[in-house]
Amino acid sequence: MRRLGAVALPTGTVLIVVGLSMFHAQHAAPTYDYVSSFRFFWSIAYMVLLMVAAYAVGLPGVPRRRRQMAGSSVMAAMAGAAGVSLAQLALGSPLLPRLVVFGSALLVVPWFMFCSALSVAARHADEDRDRVVVVGEGEDAASLAAEISRSAERPASLEAVIAPAEARGGPGDSAPLTDLVSRSRASVVVLDRAAQMDQTIVEQAARLHATGVRIRTLSLFYDEWLAKLPIGELERVSMMFDIGEIHRQRYGRAKRVVDVAVAVAVLPVLLLITPVVWLGNLAGNRGPLFFKQRRVGKGGDEFTMLKFRTMRVDHDDSGVHEWTGVDDPRITRFGSLMRRTHVDELPQLINILKGDLSLVGPRPEQPVYVEELTSKLPFYEMRHMVQPGLTGWAQVKFGYAASESDALEKLQYEFWYLRHQSLAVDARIMTRTVRSVLGGDGR
Repeated sequence: MRRLGAVALPTGTVLIVVGLSMFHAQHAAPTYDYVSSFRFFWSIAYMVLLMVAAYAVGLPGVPRRRRQMAGSSVMAAMAGAAGVSLAQLALGSPLLPRLVVFGSALLVVPWFMFCSALSVAARHADEDRDRVVVVGEGEDAASLAAEISRSAERPASLEAVIAPAEARGGPGDSAPLTDLVSRSRASVVVLDRAAQMDQTIVEQAARLHATGVRIRTLSLFYDEWLAKLPIGELERVSMMFDIGEIHRQRYGRAKRVVDVAVAVAVLPVLLLITPVVWLGNLAGNRGPLFFKQRRVGKGGDEFTMLKFRTMRVDHDDSGVHEWTGVDDPRITRFGSLMRRTHVDELPQLINILKGDLSLVGPRPEQPVYVEELTSKLPFYEMRHMVQPGLTGWAQVKFGYAASESDALEKLQYEFWYLRHQSLAVDARIMTRTVRSVLGGDGR
């Protein structure tokens, strides 16, 4: 049902716009053939605009409450109608009838709300279906409890945590784990390392598995439900999976073709926006146009990464800086605007064309940070086995790293990306990045 909401939103949008367009074509004076008219193309553009606006505000899956659904639906409809209206003013021509523009905007609001309600209902059903019991203790169990409530990729609810000593039971036919799963109606049991080594717990898990309960190790649960790898498992599993760029040559070549094609397609945007940024710098961000900094790329090779400068000149040279915070005082007002819109990242298209960067991959860090984190995390260098990226799974799931602890958190997502690297995953990350950019999620 969750997918039904995602499919129903664009389907309903198309039916509404096409339906009103055909109605107008049949009842206008004079009548006209909708499909062969110039309005057919513009109605398609309007549909796309409405769907992009809906996606940008998080529909159908992000809003949880009815008021949020209503507000997001109205915002998407208004944005779509405003976009077409501005295009008509700029071109000086009535591209679409007012009935189609404003009628569609009115009708998509309840439809968007309905699709959002479908997605929310499906999410609640998922949470009820994936009821989790964890057999573990210490930091791993505590971290997992927090992760499920904070950033689950696949919805679940934590029903209970039981220590291996308690799950083991006493003499006789005692089966505490089986009893707990039965009482809580759990559908997933997660075993930490100690629980996996206990024969009595494994025997109970085997009986539960035969009844349809899913059994997962801590690492597998993180992988499937949270789309990351747990800190305690990073070093243990660091070599136990294939990496697309290393073990699948076709993927590596196809990825490079996609990188170059997208960079060439977006390059005109960089050329057009550069004079605008230059003028903006004159007004509120005086200093060099570009920011250049050494970063560590694939294989540990260093390269110079380009960005539009967003910080004051006295803090924004090519040297090493402290971690950048969300509301860093070094960022100028115009620089803050560029960060919110992600315009400052556009010069990295040059890095992509040169082969320093890919569209998707772990974000490259400064050499001094790499050296520091590598000394603390022996498996940190694994992220340099693939091409760094303009965006990545850690960026869309966690955001901007402002400390060493944040870097460690992001590393868990980066290992998940290394484990699942494929064109489908890359497309998924790019789609989420577009939503972030359109939604104004800056750093």
